[in-house]
Amino acid sequence: MSYAPPSKCAVCGAEMNITRLTCPKCRTELTGTFSPCKYCTLSDKHKLFLDTFLKSRGNIKEVERSLSISYPTVKGLLDEVLHILFPAQEIDEEPSMTSAQVLDMLEKKEIDVDEAARLLNELKL
Repeated sequence: MSYAPPSKCAVCGAEMNITRLTCPKCRTELTGTFSPCKYCTLSDKHKLFLDTFLKSRGNIKEVERSLSISYPTVKGLLDEVLHILFPAQEIDEEPSMTSAQVLDMLEKKEIDVDEAARLLNELKL
């Protein structure tokens, strides 16, 4: 059984390094300073979201159903994961949604009528 080690120091909050790797079969060990992969440093909440998002092939409506969360929460979590995995200078900020995009999402059944109405009202503000 494996588990994800803490990625931040409990004392000062600095990023932790891996210093030993061990083969579970033959017990061979490597020592040094190794950085964990960026996906390994995600919180459990973000890992669950990313797993669900990928399993649903990015279908936001399916993510909403699977995690029992709203469309804005899905979008918020997606933004959080993107900002954690890719520093702001590496990703383009998503332009604000247009009414045509909202209607397209409704047509594809990615959102329901109530969510579409709410998003269209937000666009008018």
